[in-house]
Amino acid sequence: MTETTPLITSPEHSVEGFVREFLRELNFTQGTVLERATTNDAYLALARTVRHYLMSRWIETTVDHYRAQPKAVAYLSAEYLLGRQLDNALLAADLEEIAAEGLASLGLDLAELRDAEVEPGLGNGGLGRLAACFVDSLATMSVPAIGYGIRYEYGIFRQRFAGGRQVEEPDTWLAGGAPWEFAHPEHAVTVGFGGHTEKYTGDDGVERSRWVPGWQVLGVPYNYMVPGYRNGRVNTLRLWSARATHAFDLQIFNEGDYVDAVRSRTFAENISKVLYPEDSTPQGKELRLQQQYFFVACSIRDFVDQLLPAGFDLRRLPERIVFQLNDTHPVVAIPELMRVLVDDEGFGWDEAWDVTRRCFAYTCHTLLPEALEVWSVELMGRLLPRHLEIIYRINEEFLAQVRERSGGDELLVRRMSIIAEHPQRAVRMAFLATVAATRVNGVAELHSQLLRDKVLADFAQLWPEKFTNVTNGVTPRRFVRLANPGLSGLITEAIGDGWVTDLDRLRELEPLADDAEFRRRFREVKAANKGRLVDVLRRRDGIEVDPGTMLDVMVKRLHEYKRQLLKLLHVVTLYDRITAGEVSVDDVPARTVVFGAKAAPGYVMAKEIIALINHVGAVVNAHPDVSTVLRVAFPANYDVTVAETLIPAADLSEQISLAGKEASGTGNMKFALNGALTIGTDDGANVEIRRLVGDDNFFLFGLTEPEASAIAEAGYRPSSYYEENPGLRRALDLVASGAFSDGDRGAFEPVVANLLAEDRFMVLADYQAYLDAQARVEAAYADPDAWSRSAVLNVARSGFFSSDRSMRDYLDRVWHARPLPG
Repeated sequence: MTETTPLITSPEHSVEGFVREFLRELNFTQGTVLERATTNDAYLALARTVRHYLMSRWIETTVDHYRAQPKAVAYLSAEYLLGRQLDNALLAADLEEIAAEGLASLGLDLAELRDAEVEPGLGNGGLGRLAACFVDSLATMSVPAIGYGIRYEYGIFRQRFAGGRQVEEPDTWLAGGAPWEFAHPEHAVTVGFGGHTEKYTGDDGVERSRWVPGWQVLGVPYNYMVPGYRNGRVNTLRLWSARATHAFDLQIFNEGDYVDAVRSRTFAENISKVLYPEDSTPQGKELRLQQQYFFVACSIRDFVDQLLPAGFDLRRLPERIVFQLNDTHPVVAIPELMRVLVDDEGFGWDEAWDVTRRCFAYTCHTLLPEALEVWSVELMGRLLPRHLEIIYRINEEFLAQVRERSGGDELLVRRMSIIAEHPQRAVRMAFLATVAATRVNGVAELHSQLLRDKVLADFAQLWPEKFTNVTNGVTPRRFVRLANPGLSGLITEAIGDGWVTDLDRLRELEPLADDAEFRRRFREVKAANKGRLVDVLRRRDGIEVDPGTMLDVMVKRLHEYKRQLLKLLHVVTLYDRITAGEVSVDDVPARTVVFGAKAAPGYVMAKEIIALINHVGAVVNAHPDVSTVLRVAFPANYDVTVAETLIPAADLSEQISLAGKEASGTGNMKFALNGALTIGTDDGANVEIRRLVGDDNFFLFGLTEPEASAIAEAGYRPSSYYEENPGLRRALDLVASGAFSDGDRGAFEPVVANLLAEDRFMVLADYQAYLDAQARVEAAYADPDAWSRSAVLNVARSGFFSSDRSMRDYLDRVWHARPLPG
């Protein structure tokens, strides 16, 4: 790349120019003509056409970054839940109307081609969607940034239900073609595993260690464009795919052993086959660690070799890059950078550590101890022996510092050691990240406080200046502008279109909450969104939803701490009261409860909960009386595409985790921005949502975090709530009786027994408070105009939850990088 690098220009920004480019792609790339083109042919041609309008901006952005050499952000994340790319690219390129008109002139329907796009399943939930929102905001704000991750061949599994139970199937998202990616095998990176280390004396006379890997794989980069919103900037997302260094052995093949001839290829490619391989087996654990090291090793080598100019002094690396660790998955990047600097570049240890500790920042996304990753010393030593040596030395020097600061407090030393001794010797990745990172942040005010006070309290006492908070956010481009065109149009008509990149401007809607005409139009938008959802669920899942009912939605990863069981107990209680004649259907506001969730393949209890939800739903929906006022819908394979239809239609957002367990949540933000009211605990970002939208526009219930902690410390006895609450007892007895399992009393006994004996997340303790809050919901929903006023205020007061604001906070508090104007 030189000062005279020639740059291409975009196709003509007109209907005629668009049609010419589309037909050229259809004819010369797809190799077909319009009359014979399949829907997939037309979609691929459309995607590549839209891509062309962004490519000149992408190349210009890349050239500008290379020439300016600004400080950049490298976002290291095991997940990127991108969603479909076509609409976002059309929006960024300002091609929505042109594409629709141009395709119509050819007899093609843009909506039909949209539906042909298969969403990449490269994430599991909030963590991956957050990463996608963040890279969108960084591009929109013109911040030099690159996202690094893994190009999973099958991604997260596709979910279907058989007999109400979750069945996992491969997600073949690449089968129809991948028009948004650019493969660059010429920039493949070699990554080692296993083997041993050996000592030698360097040219400087210092004894050094070097790694002799036992086997290697290639990491092939696939680039994706990340366009900013109409600002001329396009950043890059680089995903790595694993390949064998020698994929095929001709001699073995000629000898007739066809399977063994490609064994190395199969072994290597397993690394990037699926997101989060099931890790209840030793092989699964090993594959997960392979994945994590693979993508960070590729990424660090890529940045050093491809994005820095020749001859760059790596002592200045912190001036050029900050590697953001998105949870513990990429933390092995810390010893990898040390290895590169010490072993490959010849740095002294102290010099390398000074550079390394200024290049990383760490976001902790959990409060659950079991979610803070640890890797056994045995596995780490077998798979990454040199990295284990480096971790040992980091820990040794760190603990010497702890001893000096604490006056030799050995209990504190053991608590803070990166190496845990019990129940097995293991590397605590969160501790390693905290020791090495220049900043450690939580993702909501409460979460960050609990990190400092409980989860990483010893470290916060040692380094209070390291800890900060950055509350999560979501991109308004995808989750309002694209997902909710009716509301987007209404907002733009009221306050102009600047809100799309300045979500604080939503505050200008606040006076309109008292405007009867605006509230009426707001209700019309919500009704239209419900109608759209009805059509999608009918076509996609064969599920019938009455658009005239309250839409009560709980969509998120299935985990016990998120307490889908609490929502389900509410459904069972309503069913019980109606069938027992305690409540007349005439007195109950009609509601449709929608669940959406996947359970990790090895998470047995979560899968039991999914089955119970589906079985309860089948009984409720089949009851001639109950179904007139209460129905349950559980569309399989909930993803970003479904979310973009479901969230704008929702009336009530269920954010009901036990206080102190949810780090932040981003679904809660999306619902509030789209005019749903929240029922929730004071947990995660709910605390900030409630403070901003006002107590009158939020349905709060449940234990606070200090109350929950006090109950746990005193010895929580869930069975006492069962014994003392007749409604709760009847609901659980109904499940245990086989009423929802064709009389089989044992079908869901594990779920009931777990609640009564353990109930780690205090579902039973919060049951009555939750039902009381739902009674307040029903009373509020009975006044549509007042409900609309609260919904408008939720939209108007939720601008804080833009991922653009999150990025500004990271830039100021953590990264100290700046936008690069065009």
